[in-house]
Amino acid sequence: MEKITIKGSRKPVSRLIKGTDYFRHDNYDQVVTNLNAFLAIGGNTIDTAHIYCGGQSEEVIGRYLKEMNNRDEIVIFTKGAHPDRSGARVHKAAIDHDLSVSLERLGTDHIELYGLHRDDVSIPVEHIIEALNEHIDAGRIGAIGASNWTWERIQEANHYAETNGLQGFTFSSPNLSLAKAKEPFWHGCVSVDEETSRFHEQTQIPVLSWSSQARGFFTGRYTPEITDNEDLVRVFYNDDNWERLHRAEELAKKKGVTTIQIALAYVLNQAYPTCALIGAQNPAELESCQKGAEIQLTREEVEWLDLSANSIIQ
Repeated sequence: MEKITIKGSRKPVSRLIKGTDYFRHDNYDQVVTNLNAFLAIGGNTIDTAHIYCGGQSEEVIGRYLKEMNNRDEIVIFTKGAHPDRSGARVHKAAIDHDLSVSLERLGTDHIELYGLHRDDVSIPVEHIIEALNEHIDAGRIGAIGASNWTWERIQEANHYAETNGLQGFTFSSPNLSLAKAKEPFWHGCVSVDEETSRFHEQTQIPVLSWSSQARGFFTGRYTPEITDNEDLVRVFYNDDNWERLHRAEELAKKKGVTTIQIALAYVLNQAYPTCALIGAQNPAELESCQKGAEIQLTREEVEWLDLSANSIIQ
């Protein structure tokens, strides 16, 4: 599997990243099977967070790493400072607390990729960057990134870091998918738009996309008449996305692949480095993702899928 380099990480990062928001102690056997299968196809990066499954996701990953004795093979991407019932928590105390707990759960002294799970624009970027750099200097984290931050705030934070000799954000983790979100899937979430794409193309800061396959929109299960999934209707149902689905179906037929594989290939064939977080939970889903990651799309095909062009130039 192809891998990319992210500044600050000691290890390269696989283009497919294994999602773990279903990892619990009561399905540990499934976790082991899925992680072993992911590693077998060349994946090496696992996505988790302080809040996933009430902390069980990180605990189960830590158990797996200890039992398999394969920590050196794995890139851990975890996140902290997610809001709680009292509100936003993007400040030094929350970062320090969540990171400490995550390290203990994961059974490691170093996390390759550490992301802030949300933003709080009331907190000056200098406080956030300085707090994160303390942990970089202490060797607890490698690369730092922003999950669901706007490109403007990332730019502001990186400008402060650069002018003060500190490490800035070297990756971002918003939603990027062929289906474009009409509104955030969850409060405070950020999806890649045209301005965000231009920013990443100019800076070449990698995007690690969550919901990279638009939560099943391209599986063939959904049509304008099927409205039983309220969240999908709310976020993705509009004429433009149905046209994107139609074009993905057409291109899939031409290439002899599936529609959802084309949707995944769209994410991985941008003009800047990208990785896709995948939720594959069985061998068929993992095989589909593997094949989708191998599809090469031209710039013209990507633009046509995204409705930026009316035809594909041959």
